[in-house]
Formats: sequence, structure tokens, C-alpha cells
Amino acid sequence: MAKIFLCSICNINSGTCNEDCKFCSQSVKYSADIERYKQKPLESILEEAKAAEASGALGFCLVTAQKGLTDKTLKFVCEVAKAVKAEVPRLRLIACNGTASLEQLNTLKESGVAAYNHNLESSQRYYAEICTTHGWEERYETCENVNKAGMVLITGGIFGMGETQEDRVSMLKALASLNPTSVPINFYHHNPALPLEPNKLTTDEALELVKLTKELIPNANRIMIAGGREMMFKDRQAEIFDAGANAIVIGNYLTTSGREKSKDLDMLANLGLQVAQSPEDK
Repeated sequence: MAKIFLCSICNINSGTCNEDCKFCSQSVKYSADIERYKQKPLESILEEAKAAEASGALGFCLVTAQKGLTDKTLKFVCEVAKAVKAEVPRLRLIACNGTASLEQLNTLKESGVAAYNHNLESSQRYYAEICTTHGWEERYETCENVNKAGMVLITGGIFGMGETQEDRVSMLKALASLNPTSVPINFYHHNPALPLEPNKLTTDEALELVKLTKELIPNANRIMIAGGREMMFKDRQAEIFDAGANAIVIGNYLTTSGREKSKDLDMLANLGLQVAQSPEDK
């Protein structure tokens, strides 16, 4: 029987990014109507970590909205990581802080961070269409650094940003070349402040893309459906598991709301799917 890995996201720094990624409401360039703050209070982060554990989550991702790790951000993430590990030791800590050097990743690892999430987002060819302030190659290099640091690599992308099917295949093959442990698949959730067109994928097309991800990245332990799940699949969310997914993000996302955690837990129970109890469960 399949065991489903649950992950929770904690936006510890929100809406402060100076990059121009067209898919991201956290860019200051688009003035999206979102909550913005430089550092979430540690007490709030610890509350979220405890709530995530209580809901069955094993992964807890510390996300910052910047291009990469500055010295100040690195210090803050390390302080948060140590505090969370002390209070909620069962959680596997994941950092998602943009581009990172090998030295920075080693520092995170020493602070208790086990995994690093940095998505390629799209194909190398299409990336210049959705971001001009940094290149796709920087993203790929950060993922290589994660592997060099001996951390768990989590890397995926976004579907529904106007890319072609050829772009999607190219992105998935690039992801496979990095040998990630987990591949988070996101579906573009449109914000009216952003310059991209709304996501035109149908639910059937989205399910086929989940199957394609599983087919082209067969060695990944987990195919995780992350941002845009509720919007994309609506009352057909249970079908993602038949398509090859074995992990989901529960609770809220970075700037959009997810559904109540209890509804996801009820869905899994009704499907006869067990929640993973350790990162090694499959």
C-alpha cells in the first residue's frame, strides 16, 4: 500500500524579492496584493511547525522571498532551523532560499537542514521568457551544489505558464539529470497583478503531466503535487495518486490558501492511503 508524504510550507520572509519572475506574486515589481514582511516571528514559525507535525507532515519547508542567500538571510534561516529542530525534532527541515553556494548549503546542513528545494521552474529555453534578472543556469548550478553538499535535493517546476509541450519535456529531462529525491510539481495560479496569462491547462491535461513527470523521472522517490493543486484539480484531487503522485503539500502555500488539512487527511483515508511516518517510507 502506498504511503503519502506530507509537507508543509512556512513563508518566513514574504514579498521582498527584487527579481522579475513573471509567475511570482512575491516580486516587488508587480505590486501584487499579498502580505509582505522581512522576518516572520520565531514564535509564529514554531506554532506552524507544531501544527504541521500534528497534521502528519514530515517535511517542513522554510521559504524566503529573495533571489538567493545573503549573509543576513542565512543567519536567520539557521537560527529558525535550530529552534524548530529543538522543539519539533521529528520534522525533516527543508530550506528554500533561492540560489546558494556550496559553502552556504554546508552551513544550513550544520544547522539541521536536511534538504534544499530549488526549482528549475521551466525549460532552459523558456526561462528567459519568464525571468530576465537571472538565468536558468544559476538555478541548475544551485541544484548541483545541493548534491555536492550531500543534502536531499528537491527540485521541480511549474506547468501552465504559456510553455510548449516541448518545453515541459525539456524541463523534466533536466530535472532527471539532477537525480532529485523529490520533484514538486506546481500549476501556475494566476494573480491579476502578474503579466502572464491565466493557466489554460485542463484537469485532464494536468493529470497527463503528472504521469509524464513520473515517466521521465522514474528514480525520484517522490512526485509531489504542490502549488495550484486545489485550483487545478478541484473535486478530482484524488486522481493525482493514480497518475503517479505520492506526496502533497498540505495547508497554505506561499501567497495563496490551500484547503483545510483535515480535508486532505480525510481524502487519503477514504482512498485507503497511509500517511508516511518517516522520510524513507514509500
